[in-house]
Amino acid sequence: MENYTMEGRTYRYYGQEAPLYPFGYGLSYTTFRYRDLVLSPPVLPVCANLSVSVVLENTGLRDSEEVVQLYLRWEHSSVPVPRWQLVAFRRVALLAGQEAKLSFQVLAEQRAVWAQDWHLEPGTFTLFAGGQQPGQKTRAPSEVLSAQFSVTGTARPLRAC
Repeated sequence: MENYTMEGRTYRYYGQEAPLYPFGYGLSYTTFRYRDLVLSPPVLPVCANLSVSVVLENTGLRDSEEVVQLYLRWEHSSVPVPRWQLVAFRRVALLAGQEAKLSFQVLAEQRAVWAQDWHLEPGTFTLFAGGQQPGQKTRAPSEVLSAQFSVTGTARPLRAC
């Protein structure tokens, strides 16, 4: 095999075609609401980590579990990257009517791109938080929140951070 590109070989690189059963696909016996997605800091140095918080509320009549998923999208990258990449997830059990504030860390190395070596680039990124992938079409309603953050500085190898 001489061509190691992932273009067209895995659902992360299919372009606009969505997979039939994307990661996180499933049904629930209740409904959830996401709100108050906060990224801190909204502008960070190239080697810094991002803190994320989101509030999840069980708005249904049954106790249930939700898998909260965080996806990262590079708005402009110097090399081909996935449409979005799963960077964190957590299974949360909530009683009917209960809510929880969840905290996550998105590490700098999760923003690294491969160009003969892993390196970090400045730019604009979008972070998605919800019970499914961004833009996923399902029968059961599910919210996906999004917020942008910026990375400043100059591109550098990941090992230099």
